[in-house]
Amino acid sequence: MGKKKDYNRMGYLFVLPFVIVFLIFSVYPVLRTLYLSFTDYKGYGTENFVGMANYIRVINDKFFWQALWNTIKIWSVNIVLQIGLAFILTLIFSDIKYRFRGLSVFRAIFYLPNLIAATSVSFLFKTLLDWRFGTFNQMLMEAGLIDMPINWLGATTTAPIVIAVIGAWMWFGNSFIVLMAGVQGISTEYFEAAAIDGAGRWAVFKNITIPLLKPILIYISITSLIGGLQMFDLPFLMSGGVDGAPSGSLQTVVMYLYKFGFVTNQVGYAAAIAYVLFLIILVISILQLKVFNKKED
Repeated sequence: MGKKKDYNRMGYLFVLPFVIVFLIFSVYPVLRTLYLSFTDYKGYGTENFVGMANYIRVINDKFFWQALWNTIKIWSVNIVLQIGLAFILTLIFSDIKYRFRGLSVFRAIFYLPNLIAATSVSFLFKTLLDWRFGTFNQMLMEAGLIDMPINWLGATTTAPIVIAVIGAWMWFGNSFIVLMAGVQGISTEYFEAAAIDGAGRWAVFKNITIPLLKPILIYISITSLIGGLQMFDLPFLMSGGVDGAPSGSLQTVVMYLYKFGFVTNQVGYAAAIAYVLFLIILVISILQLKVFNKKED
């Protein structure tokens, strides 16, 4: 018994480094941010307690809600394209009648955009979509589809869609891999029985694949929501600053938070924005879970 207790204590020693790092770099920043959200801290000097003033300011800040609306619009287009394309590919590659060889190669190709740094992706598409010398406009004009170059990133109508499409291109491979992993976890007996009964590809996908993939769909929808509402890198790099040009249409919530936290040195207010965004994500995630569970019931 004494030796067994010693072994148990050794186990705690092995876990201790992770616990220490987790507390310092994960738990402490979260608690520190919560505390700063109730102060007027500017990144330097004293921290004066202001109570709920920062949160009241966020609620009454029309620019915050505009940034949130911009984020939701970009994310909505992104998630439809991302999951839609992933679903189409899953429908094709999961059909037992048409078994594709080299599935791992296709996985690598589809996942490749997700491995490219956002800075490289931004530079690539800013070059391709340049309204004067961009390759994309030149190709459209050569094909006779447009007469004049389109300022893709300079118009409020097209810029959010461009960001959403690029984001979907970067992340659809990840959704596809997760969905395919879920499909491969489904017993082949279901698909073989459906094939014997003469069920078509869409009928099998609708009545067998999708119902059994509900846990995976919940995971993808919630993680994409969290990532989408925390969108920062692509809009920031492609708009050229925290103001989200053109006319603020690309300014996301995190860009707005960054503006107050690192540009205007209103760290307390930025912390409050962060926690309001956390509450919004939490509420929407709970609603998503209820919707999926209701459908399942």
